[in-house]
Amino acid sequence: MRIGIGSYTFPWAIGIGAHQPTRPLSALGLLDKAAALDVSVVQLCDNFPLETLSSTELAQLRDHALGLGISLEIGTRGITPAHLRRFLTLAQYLSSPLVRVVVDTLTEHPEPGQVIDCLRAVLPSYADAGIALAVENHDRYTAACLADIMTQLQSPFVGICLDTVNSFGALEGPEVVVNTLAPWVLNLHVKDFNITRVSHQLGWHITGCPAGAGRLNLPWLIATLKSAGRSPNAILEQWTPPEAEVTDTIAKEERWAWESLRYLQTIIPPPECLVR
Repeated sequence: MRIGIGSYTFPWAIGIGAHQPTRPLSALGLLDKAAALDVSVVQLCDNFPLETLSSTELAQLRDHALGLGISLEIGTRGITPAHLRRFLTLAQYLSSPLVRVVVDTLTEHPEPGQVIDCLRAVLPSYADAGIALAVENHDRYTAACLADIMTQLQSPFVGICLDTVNSFGALEGPEVVVNTLAPWVLNLHVKDFNITRVSHQLGWHITGCPAGAGRLNLPWLIATLKSAGRSPNAILEQWTPPEAEVTDTIAKEERWAWESLRYLQTIIPPPECLVR
C-alpha cells in the first residue's frame, strides 16, 4: 500500500466549471506537487481528461513521471467498450496498472446488466495486458449491487475503487461499503468528512475536511482492508469547501493536502522496498 495524490486532491486548482484559476494546475504541475509532498503515486482521473492530450503531451507526462520516480494511475468516466479500449491503450503507454472507472456520465446511466456486458466485452483485452478495471462506488449503486457485479464477472482484472464518501448518495455509510466491498478493492480513494446540522436544524451538511480531522475511522479502514487481504494504493482526494475567492480556495486545498498526507503517513507505513 502506497500513499498517493490525484487530480481530485486539487480539483479547485485544476478548475471546476465556472471556477477557473488564472493558471490551472497542469498534469506536469501535479507531478511536481507529488514530488514536493513526497508521495510516489499520482492518479489522473476524469477532471483531467487524458484523451484530450496530444501524443507530445502524453510523452512529456510519461517521461516527467519517470524522471521523478512517480507511478501513474489513470481514470475515466463511461464504460462503452470503445472508450475502455482507448483507456487500455493509454494505461499501457503510461504504465498504469489499472483504469479507475466511474460508470455514469452526464448522458449515460447504465443498468447493472449493461455494466456487466460492457466490462465483460473488454476484460479479455485487459487481462492480456495485465491491467485491471477498478469500478468506483459513485453515488447511485449500492455496495450490494456492486458486489453482485463483481461476483458475476469473476475476474482478478476487475474490482472496486473504493471511495470513502461517495456512497452516501446511495444512503450507505463507510461501514456498509467497506465491509461489503473489501474483498474486491483494487484502489482506495481517501476522503475524510464531517456531518453537521444546518443552522436552522432542518437537515444536514456532509462536507470534506483534512484526513484525520473528520468522522472517517482511517485506522479501522486500513485494518479492514488488510484483513480481507487487500493492500491498495491510497489516493488522497478532497472535498474542500470553497472560499469567496478561487485563490483562497486553492490555498486552503494546498494546506489541507499537506495536513492530510502528514496524518496518512502516520497510519500507512511505507512499503518495505521503499524504506531506506
